[in-house]
Amino acid sequence: MTGRRAALASLRWKIAALAAVTACLVAVAVGVLVHLWTARDIRSRAEAEALNSLYSAMDVHRRTGALTDGAELDPSALPAVLRDPGDSARHTAYDGRVRGNVGSSVWAAQRTGGPGSPVLAIQVNMGPRLHDLRELDVTMAVASLVAVAAAVPVAVYGAGLLARRLRRVSRTAARISAGDLDARTGPAGGRDEVAEIAATVDLMADSLGRRLRAERRFTADVAHELRTPVGGLLAAADLLPPGETEDLLRARVRDLRALVEDLLEISRLDAGAEQPVRVRVPLGAVVREAVARTGLDTEVTVAGDPRTVETDPRRLERVVGNLVVNAHRHGAAPVRVVVEDRTVVVRDHGPGFPADLLREGPRRFHTGAAERGSGHGLGLTIALGQAGLLGAELRLDNAPEGGALATLSLPDLPDLPDLPDLPDLPDRLDPPE
Repeated sequence: MTGRRAALASLRWKIAALAAVTACLVAVAVGVLVHLWTARDIRSRAEAEALNSLYSAMDVHRRTGALTDGAELDPSALPAVLRDPGDSARHTAYDGRVRGNVGSSVWAAQRTGGPGSPVLAIQVNMGPRLHDLRELDVTMAVASLVAVAAAVPVAVYGAGLLARRLRRVSRTAARISAGDLDARTGPAGGRDEVAEIAATVDLMADSLGRRLRAERRFTADVAHELRTPVGGLLAAADLLPPGETEDLLRARVRDLRALVEDLLEISRLDAGAEQPVRVRVPLGAVVREAVARTGLDTEVTVAGDPRTVETDPRRLERVVGNLVVNAHRHGAAPVRVVVEDRTVVVRDHGPGFPADLLREGPRRFHTGAAERGSGHGLGLTIALGQAGLLGAELRLDNAPEGGALATLSLPDLPDLPDLPDLPDLPDRLDPPE
């Protein structure tokens, strides 16, 4: 859950950062465009002013010979491009030089007569206008910073709303993944992609729930339907005369009965009909008893002081017995069981668990790699289900030096004074398959 919250928080700040960057880019683009447009307008206005002043000054000069509107004849500061115009038309040029209080200027010039005659010129100082442009740039920059400062909190708030909606969908998906088939996102609000994702998750949960319920009903129905004919087969086998055929048939019928009982147990676990009955028991003694009931050659080691735990001994025996039988059936000797504190470790020296089993968990009627042996694939499924009822954690792994490794960790439950002690371990459970 922490990882999902960190990811969604990261998404929130990524959206906020994207909004801030977008606002900055927009502000810079608008600022540059306004600057360029204003600068071009200032220059165009200065050129028009210079040409108009030159036109008036030329008219006065031709009629009276006087110079008006700041006009000069062949001024020394006149740009070189205007010193010797090729015709008698009016021309303009931009002069970016700064002299004293005169900044960048626009010059307009025209010959007063034919070739070789003096050039009448007028200079229009753009310094005040450019000063206004710089003030406009500062104003645009401040306005952009204010806009970004206002956009970021809004973006963070909007991204937070999106993150909360996504977190709700994520929590629902996690609950479905954990087995809560009744979990639903519900109305997500809006008609955007998040609402579509939420609706899709709910539809997926509905479909998955229907399929799993159908599978559970099928498993329970098959087990119940098979129980009666299997019992009849077992009774009929007792009527056969002793011999090899009778022994073979009896063994197969026992295997079939064990399979039916496993299916019934799985159906009860699926339906949530099982409830643990907790008592105080010595963990080492329960594990030794469970291993002894398998009838398989297994080394049991109880490390440290014997630990008394509060658990359902019948279900604990079922888990340990299934793990030991699985280790012998699919692994290789020696099989060792180590009890330490609240942990039971079952280790064999075979090829280990298949990669898909470690990745996806046990699947019914699927035993993985062929070298792991044959079976119905129900032992580990039952062990996981019973461990879940006990509140224990069952981890499946492969040992670094080879072999399968199953670790059962019982919960550290608070002491309950009203729980009864279990002085001995009566015959509570048939041997597992």
